[in-house]
Amino acid sequence: MAARLRTAFDLCALGESMRLAQLRREHPDAQDEEIEAMLVAWLETRPGAEHGDGWGHSISWPPSHP
Repeated sequence: MAARLRTAFDLCALGESMRLAQLRREHPDAQDEEIEAMLVAWLETRPGAEHGDGWGHSISWPPSHP
């Protein structure tokens, strides 16, 4: 189980590094801070990230109890 979690983290890091490389190619004159901001914006708005990366229906947190 731990090896699978490490693999998931490694794949996440690889995806981010690939996106950073793409952003640097697309914006060769951008400063590092600008590239980092573009990466964060992509992480927050990419398809599937609108409500986080969890499965199922989104809920408010913390849940409200009557």
